[in-house]
Amino acid sequence: MASSVPTTHDCDPYADRRVYPRVPVALPAFLEANGERHAVLLLDVSAGGAKLNCPASLVTGTAVTLDCGTIGRSAVVRWQNEGLVGLCFDSELDGRVVSALMERSKALAAWRKARD
Repeated sequence: MASSVPTTHDCDPYADRRVYPRVPVALPAFLEANGERHAVLLLDVSAGGAKLNCPASLVTGTAVTLDCGTIGRSAVVRWQNEGLVGLCFDSELDGRVVSALMERSKALAAWRKARD
């Protein structure tokens, strides 16, 4: 029997409702949308989506392709706010791909630090 008692998610409009855990990264990538290619920075990723720093103004629902060198994934823009864009992938990323992106981000950060 279903409970009529409100849950935290019902009461809190800012509750985190993500299905997949996000992994912070900092990787250069490209976003193809409406026939144009935009340089973006991948800020976090999960099996179901990603957050990007993106200079382009994109309408929610726009079909895009995220190209991060090792992956190319079709997605849909779910939100945009002050230069940030949230994507929902059309098909889930494998956990190994998410881990590989995280390791690539760590290696890039270490390389940049050693270069400075």
